[in-house]
Amino acid sequence: MQNTALIIVLLIAPIFGDWKHGFPKVCPHIIPKNEWGARGAKQFDYSLTPLDFVIIHHTLTPECHSMLKCSELLKSMQNYHMDDHELYDIIYNFLIGGDGSVYEGRGWHKVGSHTKGYNSKSLGIAFIGKFTDKLPNTKQLKVGKDLIQCAKELQEISSNYKLYGARQLSATHSPGLMLYQEIQKWPNFNKCV
Repeated sequence: MQNTALIIVLLIAPIFGDWKHGFPKVCPHIIPKNEWGARGAKQFDYSLTPLDFVIIHHTLTPECHSMLKCSELLKSMQNYHMDDHELYDIIYNFLIGGDGSVYEGRGWHKVGSHTKGYNSKSLGIAFIGKFTDKLPNTKQLKVGKDLIQCAKELQEISSNYKLYGARQLSATHSPGLMLYQEIQKWPNFNKCV
């Protein structure tokens, strides 16, 4: 079994670039769904990569600063999306907690359900919390930038991707005023839609 896994890794590694030691160093550790207690997706659609857009959101939930608290919030969020809104899964591709961890939502290669009209061509990243009057902490902001750079190096997003706040593309206040002002300083932020 281990030999089979190694062969698969060796066969697909060239697809994602010339890595000598696994994932690019900039890639943050991503906590997989099974580790935060997620339910299985009812269904999913694969996205065609590289994606053209990265869309930043906030969750409008309390913040979390430990894997235990973040896991509780994520499970509640996933239940809300799946049960109350009858969606296939949690809506974001990745979520970033106040503990500085990246949590897998729908993950790589899967179409999210975060921004109508853009889901099949974007990576949806949500910062856990409400960021209208304050910024996410330094760890969250750093890991958010690292995740985007990782996606670029993995060719999950195009090298000339466009970064948007969700409010630019739909009728929402997400990602909150403070976070929206912050991401305008990040690479590839696009004021025009």
